[in-house]
Amino acid sequence: MQLVFIVLVAVNLRPAIVAVGPVLTEISDEFRLSGTAAGALTTLPLVFFGAYGLLAPFLRRAPRHESLLIGAMVLLVAGLLLRLVHAPVALFAGSLVAGIAISIGNIVMPAIIKRDHPDSITTVTSIYTVAVTVGAAVSSGLAVPVEDVLDSSWRVPLGLLIIPASLAAVVWLPRARRAAHAARVSANSSRALAVHVWRSPLAWQVTIFMGVQSLLAYVVVGWLPTICQDRGLAEAPAGYVLALSSLMQAVGSLSVPLLERRMRDQRPLVGAVVVASLIGFAGIAWAPIGSVWVWSVVLGFGQGLGFATALSFLGLRAQDARVAAQLSGMAQGVGYVIAAMGPLAIGALHDVTGGWTVPMVATLVVVAGLAFPGLAAGRDRSIAAPVVEREPFRSSSL
Repeated sequence: MQLVFIVLVAVNLRPAIVAVGPVLTEISDEFRLSGTAAGALTTLPLVFFGAYGLLAPFLRRAPRHESLLIGAMVLLVAGLLLRLVHAPVALFAGSLVAGIAISIGNIVMPAIIKRDHPDSITTVTSIYTVAVTVGAAVSSGLAVPVEDVLDSSWRVPLGLLIIPASLAAVVWLPRARRAAHAARVSANSSRALAVHVWRSPLAWQVTIFMGVQSLLAYVVVGWLPTICQDRGLAEAPAGYVLALSSLMQAVGSLSVPLLERRMRDQRPLVGAVVVASLIGFAGIAWAPIGSVWVWSVVLGFGQGLGFATALSFLGLRAQDARVAAQLSGMAQGVGYVIAAMGPLAIGALHDVTGGWTVPMVATLVVVAGLAFPGLAAGRDRSIAAPVVEREPFRSSSL
């Protein structure tokens, strides 16, 4: 049953952001937004995806994971409601609030998976990853059809996102009330754990792998359709290329637990991510445009492997749930800041050079560099908790 609860939260962790894209033109026309302002509406919240992870080490007491999830869903509902107000300030404020809410869910969920599913971290993480991907794909794909069927404005499809977020908060409420955390640590010991994790070389290897693979994913989301159009593909097919790549990410994520069973550690998975990404990006950039569908499949599959592997590291490389929570906060807090630089850097290189050769070569260099932190993070080892943190743990039960 808890797996259903995890999925219900996961499907809420992207729609508030990605569903804006299909109706962005309408929003821009209504509020007379400039191109820069319209772009900021979808990209700025991404910077806040790891905000809670950067804040958590400074909290006097680490809140219970269940309470955090409920708070995240309530905050998400508030952001969604705020965004419906007829005012540009409320539009942007609501998007930022939604981004912060999503950041809390991003950080907490890997710790819950580590705590409650220690023997099936990779499998549960893959299911969680697929739910995140499906939630994003469905919300972005249905935004315009829902608007057309109901003969409504952009506010209706974006407002309907309140329903699953509210449902997620409600179903986790009984679990939060019965939660039995054994780790009621003092402020000093909690901060000591944070310092311990942030000083760990392994934690930084996981963080850099998380950040770089997310950077590559944002490059795909931000620029793949444009690259395809500049190479001669029409607007609609270029969008379908991105959709196909996104679909294959779900397939790649589901493949992780199947492949990992045959491996001693995750280094072969990292190798597969790097190879598939190199082939996919190179094919999209320079192979005949008619074969772009093949390369988008390869790239999407590789990125799905990478996303699920990166999230699995948050549990596999942590000794217990408290370390996993700190590692998750660090990896995603720093990682999403790294990731946000990707589309901006590629766009700047394209503007300077006037083409896609230099940006794609730079992307391939980044992909190759992903192997170094990935292979180091993929070794079978973990970050141990400090001695003061080693206390018996009792997971909550339904």
